[in-house]
Amino acid sequence: MTYDPGHRGNGRAPVLRDEWREPLRAQRDPLAEDSGRSRSNRDDHQRWRKQTWLGRFVSTYGWRAYALPLLVVLTAVVIYQTITGATVAPPVAEGEGPVQGPPTIGMASTAIIGAPPKGLTQFDANLPTGILPEGGPFTEAGARTWHVVPGTTPQVGQGTDKVFSYTVEVEDGVDTTSFGGDDGFARMVSETLANPKSWTHNPQFGFVRVDDTSGVQPDFRVSLTSPMTVREGCGYDIQLEASCYNPAYDGQPRVFINEARWVRGAVPFQGDIGSYRQYVINHEVGHAIGYPRHEQCAVSGELAPVMMQQTFSTSNNDAARFDPGTVTPDGKTCRFNPWPYPIA
Repeated sequence: MTYDPGHRGNGRAPVLRDEWREPLRAQRDPLAEDSGRSRSNRDDHQRWRKQTWLGRFVSTYGWRAYALPLLVVLTAVVIYQTITGATVAPPVAEGEGPVQGPPTIGMASTAIIGAPPKGLTQFDANLPTGILPEGGPFTEAGARTWHVVPGTTPQVGQGTDKVFSYTVEVEDGVDTTSFGGDDGFARMVSETLANPKSWTHNPQFGFVRVDDTSGVQPDFRVSLTSPMTVREGCGYDIQLEASCYNPAYDGQPRVFINEARWVRGAVPFQGDIGSYRQYVINHEVGHAIGYPRHEQCAVSGELAPVMMQQTFSTSNNDAARFDPGTVTPDGKTCRFNPWPYPIA
């Protein structure tokens, strides 16, 4: 007789309990205590099915779900800049230019700016930094009248706020042959103002040189002037050779450039004479376009602000004796600098 293991005497198969009805599962490691792969939670699956596609995407990819859109945006920006050549302009470095705030363009004033302040009585005029150094000859006194040097230039600078027109003039009686003649002086003025390290680095400013043929009343006149006439136009309470800006000399705004300083320079300005001439142009024109105050040395050893009175000193201790209302005697000393924006 053949043996049937599923056969019982009564001819019926045994009834299995519920826990025995589950299909058999092989263990990955027969020796491990775990009886096999744990079954997934059906409730979690139900919640996952009910989520939006965005929720499922985040649940699936985690932090990568946030990084991917950012990477796509960054890639698009780089591609756009590559195609168009567009770049983000870097911020202007602190200390790069004048630090006294925005210019007061067009502000009406009759105050002389640039000479040592009047009424300063406790001052030693023999202070070494302020005296005129030895050097070439200059005209002591001119005729107190000026002639316009012929020549014009196209506009330089954007001039978003103001395009300044100016003339270049030389006092009658001043001999300019030793430094290139009248044209040499005029060329230095125009080339200095056109330099990108000068005031046109600021898009607010533009300059146009005009002459008698232009039919234009200039905003100011850059005038090479003898020391005796400068004393009349700038004052001489402190007996030092100075240049200045007088906004109402004979009813006309005039930048006085002292010929004595143009020829000999200044003791504290340690650069060559050409650099000093660039400095005095930028400094006095700075007054004319809206920077009335003088500056002091901000960081010892750094370049001096162009609106510091470098003709007299680059040291705050000395400068405070010339301008005690503006400069603090804090021991700081700067290096000479002819430019408003020296790192342009």
